[in-house]
Amino acid sequence: MTTNWLAPAKINLFLHVTGRRSDGYHTLQTVYQFIDLCDVLQFAVREDNDVQLISEFNEVPPEENLVIKAARALQAQSGTRSGADITLTKSIPTGGGLGGGSSDAATTLVALNEFWRLGLSIKELAEIGVSVSADVPVFVYGQASWAEGIGDKLTPVAPKEPWYLVVNPQVQVSTAALFNLPELTRNTSPITIRDFMDGRTTNVFERIVTARYPQVRAALEWLAQNNRKTRPKMSGTGSCVFTECETEEEAQSLNEKLPDSMTGYVVKGHNASPLYDFSG
Repeated sequence: MTTNWLAPAKINLFLHVTGRRSDGYHTLQTVYQFIDLCDVLQFAVREDNDVQLISEFNEVPPEENLVIKAARALQAQSGTRSGADITLTKSIPTGGGLGGGSSDAATTLVALNEFWRLGLSIKELAEIGVSVSADVPVFVYGQASWAEGIGDKLTPVAPKEPWYLVVNPQVQVSTAALFNLPELTRNTSPITIRDFMDGRTTNVFERIVTARYPQVRAALEWLAQNNRKTRPKMSGTGSCVFTECETEEEAQSLNEKLPDSMTGYVVKGHNASPLYDFSG
């Protein structure tokens, strides 16, 4: 059986790092919201327990791809003897802070749980997912969320769902490298959801990324100059940046003015994941 499943990107509406645990993981506060920029996965169940990834995406070796890691983790946890051929079509840029790899992994867990007839709960899938990547649980739960811990302690929230122009400045940023930088602010005072709603937030990685990647700085400056109604933001650890627009037409008009060195995506914010809105 083969079917299509969406793996949506996310944006971080802010990102604070509040500490570092003894195991090396950082604690944070953020709000995740989904956007309708999606990778597409297809699944065909195998009679043996082999898992094969079929994709033109070659920036990550197959065995290091989070899709394969998620499928293997699900096999190990459930004890299933089933396998799968998984076809991945990428649209979400790599290294852009949009969570494409984690979303692909989450969609893999949700889909194979169904096709392998495992009957695991969403909570159980999220617990498997966090062992693959800290961002996987929010994609498994599929709700816009206030996140704490390492990103796995989630509280559903419902921010407004505007149109966005997301800009890819055509550079990849390594999340692991940024978390290891000595100048990273790791002691941001915890805030409340009310603080977030009142706009008392930032992205602590923005200063570091813009100092090292002039392409990201240029994208932020371009958005600030061309959409003065709202402050542009960087998503996650970058490199993609975004600005809020009142209408799809406004976002499209802004996108048409982008310099050739940047790629734009006109997208809608969603508090419910497109993963659960569409499959088939």
